[in-house]
Amino acid sequence: MEPRVGPGAREAVFAQLADAGRAEQVAQRLTDGIVLGVLHPGERLPSEPELARRFGVALITVREGLGILREAGLVETRRGRDGGSFVVAGDAEHRPLITSRLRALAQVELSDMAVYFGAIFGAAAERGAERAADGDGERLTAWLAAADFGSAASARTNQGGFFLEVAVLSQSARLVREQIRLQAEFGPLLLLGLDDEAVRTEVVEHDRAITRAVTAHRPAKARAAAGDLVRGLSEHLLAAKARIERGGGLDEPISA
Repeated sequence: MEPRVGPGAREAVFAQLADAGRAEQVAQRLTDGIVLGVLHPGERLPSEPELARRFGVALITVREGLGILREAGLVETRRGRDGGSFVVAGDAEHRPLITSRLRALAQVELSDMAVYFGAIFGAAAERGAERAADGDGERLTAWLAAADFGSAASARTNQGGFFLEVAVLSQSARLVREQIRLQAEFGPLLLLGLDDEAVRTEVVEHDRAITRAVTAHRPAKARAAAGDLVRGLSEHLLAAKARIERGGGLDEPISA
């Protein structure tokens, strides 16, 4: 079974919203959970009252948010004793949603988000290299070796998992929380380049460099390798934004 993101990522998906009045935020948070692979096809979501409690919103806001997801084809609602709202979308069905988000964000916004993501992940990698106990590096190496990067969907799930594994090694609760929050918010966009097999190979090499630096307790090298990884991913994201702005689509070759 391929590695999956841990329980911390699920906590981030269902954490309270900063703006408690918007159904769109409910829909966006759940969409990010689906695209990141935290919420799986066929999975039943928490009940509407439970979602309202977790998000800190009114029940009607949750219902409106789920309605947005139903219209997008990401969930379906079934009635009866075994009913509820279930995730139904496969990876390919996320493309219109991602395209819409890219159109809504300016290049400078995407660039700023990538810089911030890189700063947090770089700090986590640096602290991980400083604080990792004997055996932690070997466990991270084994985790990465078992991760499946063969398809875009599995690569997105496992790259998200790798980010979190490194954050946990920092032994900083604040960094872990912020890493989780950023992945829920920005991960689906940042990992767009993983559609391309060559990019997946490139990303795994960066992951290995980070792992080697953490294992060797070399903080500066771990931060630098983390920065290289995020910069590479952000370049592919900005290229996707440029393709969409000139009327293309996400499925065009990365070199386009």
